[in-house]
Amino acid sequence: MKKIELEIVALSHSITQTHSYAVVLGEVNGLRRLPIVIGGFEAQAIAVALEHMQPSRPLTHDLMKNFMNAFNVELQEIIISDLQEGIFYSKLVCFTEHDTVEIDSRTSDALALAVRFGCPIYTYEHILENAGILMEDGTPKKNKGEAVGIEESAAGGSHEDLSNMNLEQLQTLLNDVLEQEDYIRAISIRDEINKRK
Repeated sequence: MKKIELEIVALSHSITQTHSYAVVLGEVNGLRRLPIVIGGFEAQAIAVALEHMQPSRPLTHDLMKNFMNAFNVELQEIIISDLQEGIFYSKLVCFTEHDTVEIDSRTSDALALAVRFGCPIYTYEHILENAGILMEDGTPKKNKGEAVGIEESAAGGSHEDLSNMNLEQLQTLLNDVLEQEDYIRAISIRDEINKRK
């Protein structure tokens, strides 16, 4: 089967499930989007890597990357290989000096590792056909299958709350949320600070 390359285009709160997020993958050189519901921890792990944040201690996915690097295992690519009853299945394609191995993985974990390794993300046509959203003129249109609902909001906290704070209050809040390891919320606070500089 021909692989279709994807890239992460958004990370947002999920409308369909409370305390969940959706990572939105976009078809490289295409108009289709693939939203996947993930948990809060995994969303933070992806956000930390996307935003090049440095946690005080390694997160689980950082530990995995360090472990793989220590033993000369390279993550070549991840493949979102199947969709069964609304659940995405993925594989890590790992390369060593002597072998190439495919390892079963949750899609959220595979994406968190892909961002850390900078490796490509792939899927197959039938998955995009069944769960993708076609973007035409900036407006989403569902494909044949049932697509997961996504919300526009980026990450934690409303912009109104942040816009009423001064820079000193924002910096204090940023330090607090970083201490609590709420990296999703930290991104929106950091963006608000950067907007004012």
